[in-house]
Amino acid sequence: MSDSSTKLAITMGEASGVGPEIALRVWQRPEVRSQGMPLLMGDARLFERVAHALNLPLPPAIALDQIGTIPPDAAGFIVDCGHLNADDVVPGRYGAETGRASYQTVCEAIDATARGDVSAMITGPIQKEAWMQAGIEFPGHTELLAHRVGTALGAGGTSQIAPADVRMMLASDTIACVLETIHIPLADVPGLLNPVSLARTIGMAGEAIGRRNAHRGSLLPPRIGVCGLNPHAGEHGMFSHGEEDRIVIPAIEAARGQGWEVVGPLPPDTAFTPAMRERIDVYVCLYHDQGLIPLKALSFDDAVNVTLGLPIVRTSVDHGTAMDLAWQGRASIESMIAAIRMAAELVESVP
Repeated sequence: MSDSSTKLAITMGEASGVGPEIALRVWQRPEVRSQGMPLLMGDARLFERVAHALNLPLPPAIALDQIGTIPPDAAGFIVDCGHLNADDVVPGRYGAETGRASYQTVCEAIDATARGDVSAMITGPIQKEAWMQAGIEFPGHTELLAHRVGTALGAGGTSQIAPADVRMMLASDTIACVLETIHIPLADVPGLLNPVSLARTIGMAGEAIGRRNAHRGSLLPPRIGVCGLNPHAGEHGMFSHGEEDRIVIPAIEAARGQGWEVVGPLPPDTAFTPAMRERIDVYVCLYHDQGLIPLKALSFDDAVNVTLGLPIVRTSVDHGTAMDLAWQGRASIESMIAAIRMAAELVESVP
């Protein structure tokens, strides 16, 4: 269990979505405070408006440069950043200004975590279209994290982490999936697969789930399942262009040579059955929907998004901005609580 010296930065996400209210609703929960000190990052006036609309307690606000002076026995604060015209924000209506504010908030959280001012960052949901309207070049959190963490830590401001070096893991107590490719068109997936990258993904999946399991008391090696790309995992070339033979099987063999317990290529249509989930601790999936469809079907309310391959800990809710529920107090907070818990576990299990 973490103590209050573990500072956890929780970003507001899209201002017009459910992110601000979820952050406000979780910061006072005992199970959250037992993990560390919650710091809600975002526009202080926006948080004030949401708290007033939902009759929620409001933590005191501080400036970014005050994070290092927070007393260890504090209950939590709002860190005022990602500013916008908060009085003009309408629940459920996003645009360039709200996109710019959520982007700036994430950037400040990344920098604070890279500096060591906070122990980990937990991100609320963003509206990717709002980022696009604001002219943000990154399609989402994962790509921004790879670039900005590298810049924050690299000598001379040069990025030391490429987007190809990070992976997205979605995990709950029921299922965990690590994605080889993320936000790209499905037609582009086969051309971007290669055995070296896939073997690295298998190893990253094993390391992440191994750390989580060890923190929870299990010393058994993680069991990793790797999905095939095609129906029936290609059926020995009958339903494929040889991707399983040329890419997936060599990657699995390389990972086994590194000591990982790996099975596959698994036919995707049977990989996630209850019987298979009993045998698999973490799945490596070759494209976005291959992993996220079963994960969200099984664990929509409590799954956590973790960025692997970074020198900092970042977790996130695994749901969107839910504009139709914004500022109503009806959105589930379970995914955010799970993301905070996993962030604290990963902080404690860092070698």
